Amino acid sequence: MKEYTSDKIRNVCLMGHGGSGKTTLAEAIMYNTGVLDRFGKIADGTTVCDYDPEEIKRKISISTAIAPCEWKDIKINLIDTPGYFDFVGEVKQGIRVADCGLILAPAKGGVAVGTEKAWDYAREQGIPIMLVVSKIDEENADFFGVVDQMKDIFGKSIIPIQIPIMENGKFTGYLDMIDIKAKKFEKDKLVDIPVPESLSDRIREIRDMMAEAVAETDEDLMNKFFAGEEFTHDEMLKGLKKGILDLSVTPVLCNSAISNSGVQYLMDTIVEYMPSPVDKEIVNARKGDDNTVEIKVDPASPLSVLVFKTIADPFVGKMSMLRVYSGTLKSDSTVFNAGTEKAEKIGQLFVIRGKKHVPVDRLIAGEIGGVAKLQHTNTNNTLCDAGNSIMLDMIEFPEPAISLAVEPKTKGDEEKISAGLQKLQDEDPTFKVSLNTETHQTIISGVGEQHLDVIVSKLKAKFNVSVNLANPRIPFRETIKKKVKVEGKHKKQSGGHGQYGHVWIEFEHGDKEDLVFEEKIFGGAVPRQYFPAVEKGLRESILKGVLAGYPVVNLKATLVDGSYHTVDSSEMAFKIAAHIAYKKGLEQASPTLLEPICRIEVYVPDSYMGDIIGDLNKRRGRILGMNPQDKGMQQVVAEVPQAEMFKYATDLRSMTHGRGYFKMWFERYEEAPPPVSAKVIEEAKKHISETEGLE
Repeated sequence: MKEYTSDKIRNVCLMGHGGSGKTTLAEAIMYNTGVLDRFGKIADGTTVCDYDPEEIKRKISISTAIAPCEWKDIKINLIDTPGYFDFVGEVKQGIRVADCGLILAPAKGGVAVGTEKAWDYAREQGIPIMLVVSKIDEENADFFGVVDQMKDIFGKSIIPIQIPIMENGKFTGYLDMIDIKAKKFEKDKLVDIPVPESLSDRIREIRDMMAEAVAETDEDLMNKFFAGEEFTHDEMLKGLKKGILDLSVTPVLCNSAISNSGVQYLMDTIVEYMPSPVDKEIVNARKGDDNTVEIKVDPASPLSVLVFKTIADPFVGKMSMLRVYSGTLKSDSTVFNAGTEKAEKIGQLFVIRGKKHVPVDRLIAGEIGGVAKLQHTNTNNTLCDAGNSIMLDMIEFPEPAISLAVEPKTKGDEEKISAGLQKLQDEDPTFKVSLNTETHQTIISGVGEQHLDVIVSKLKAKFNVSVNLANPRIPFRETIKKKVKVEGKHKKQSGGHGQYGHVWIEFEHGDKEDLVFEEKIFGGAVPRQYFPAVEKGLRESILKGVLAGYPVVNLKATLVDGSYHTVDSSEMAFKIAAHIAYKKGLEQASPTLLEPICRIEVYVPDSYMGDIIGDLNKRRGRILGMNPQDKGMQQVVAEVPQAEMFKYATDLRSMTHGRGYFKMWFERYEEAPPPVSAKVIEEAKKHISETEGLE
């Protein structure tokens, strides 16, 4: 592949709901450019972009894939992103390094939740997009119905520039709305045909929309429009391109990727209308104490490179995928990582097409490529010149929404599991691994159940280790409600030195979560040197409560009396005496179980409010408030017991068809209701008896 100047590059992100045809469209584009000898199919597992074993097995895209190709002296870097919500992090990575996007919506299904989300992501990123009505040859396809749907949801910027010609329900050709030329498919050729009379009303309506949109891009054109004059072909082209770049025009096209019909028109449109990296002219970066600097998009400018994706390959090692925003990145050079503040040696650079790597000597501004085995670099790091440390805007990834515990299927695999999960965490910023020191469980967190299922499969495929997933154990707590005074005496005589420790301790509910220990000893009943031993005995004891073995909180203990033996008393004896008092005291002081309460903010469209509130009430939630948000969304604020929130991410997605999302964090502990408390205590007793039986 030859080297292209920055103005001859198009970085195009393919987005849309799952199953809308993105990967097949990428395959058709590459086939048309001559990159591929044969047209791969998802069903056969032979497409360029879905090359991962998990993608082939599941027949869906899981990772963002890069597929460069050349068309009419332009290099098109296709960025194929997953459509399923669990892999939204991959979409965020792809759209961050794109200069424009194609959003697909099938002609039968129309605009789905994934279509709306893709539109929102593109608008957040501020990149021009074209909408593609895909699978136009499917039965019951309705191009104009989908276009009307797009107008209702996305607004008046929607303008079809290509409309299908259908004969007996079959996609036989299309009408180019810019040149008003009709084309018919004849085997592998396109032939000119007369414009169908049946489309005359549609043509007039769309041309009026187009003229109005073009007029709004320029004052002179606006005057010409109001004067009732027709625009020239060049004025129409210029106005459309300007409108696409400033986001006031969103063209709509149609095609059938599987039959490769109408795809070349889309490719021509990408070349003609979509922006190159230099159309943006400048890139904003941060220097020093958040000072914003502007960098010209030019191969001769200072270097700025964003690492947007990391791949953990068990054979090659860590691979970093990157986009050069300014300057030129060269193989076998040294750069500076502004995030880790360390020098990084760049080895052999390559461009990526699916799983194939093509070595290159350099990557200029606007290019997308990769490099292996960077030592100090991860996703979201900026690489730059050592004397010009700058930071590009980072990708904002969603927080994990579901957590499950990992349990090894084979004893002794713990280290292999830990190493594998760590590498997968480096690869996927939406995936988190943590060790709960209290429950001794390894917790993995992700966007959804399918996300975690893929992680487990990758663990097996890449690192040859199998695990089971289970619900994490809830970190309950115990406390007391009554004030009691109890005696703890440890006395042992067995010849020689004996053991003697004797205490009276008052236990009551304390204001602080941690143990509050005080002493009110009069007349030296317990010598001062044994106070620390008593406190230590209590601190060790509170790690296990008397109800279900959970840590005890909000406990105040006051040493009020006791006795000692000049020979037999020791620190150990008083420590044991304190433990005896603790156990006796807590059993008498109305012990109670506390459960963790989480604060949750749920964001849903207004129409789902009733379902969401009803569901939170079923989960023993307390609704604290409802606040209107932008774009017809509502925020529901509530407090819900953590035990009721397992797999809420899945349930919320099901209730809202993927339109809702939530944030959740720990708030405090509260007394558990008797049925919950009884169940937890019963399970704890069962666990203890099983453990003792094993011993």
